[in-house]
Amino acid sequence: MPEPKPEPVIKKVSEADFNSIYFDFDKYNLVNSAQNTLNANAQVLRENPSLIIRIEGNCDERGTVEYNLSLGEKRATAARKYLMDLGIADSRLQTISYGKEKPIALGHDETSWAKNRRDDFIIISQ
Repeated sequence: MPEPKPEPVIKKVSEADFNSIYFDFDKYNLVNSAQNTLNANAQVLRENPSLIIRIEGNCDERGTVEYNLSLGEKRATAARKYLMDLGIADSRLQTISYGKEKPIALGHDETSWAKNRRDDFIIISQ
């Protein structure tokens, strides 16, 4: 009697499988390192076709609330467009801007600000 085939292992994806991308001060263009990271994030999405993510645009503490909300949206939209250009369906990509409301580094210096100018990738559903 042949041995039964093992069930395929389905890996649950987590936010740790996605890397954040970072931006220069007052910019939303994707530098080479951000494009490389997005290429890797796109591969995770390709390997998990039911995955839906939210791209969260963030800014450092400088600037007004309104300005940073707008800049954060432009950052999230830039990443979304890049992923769509790589073949990821727009229905799988949501965006939101948090402006300066969700810092991950609380210092008031360039090192902290650089960490806060980012897009994070959050899983909505699998």
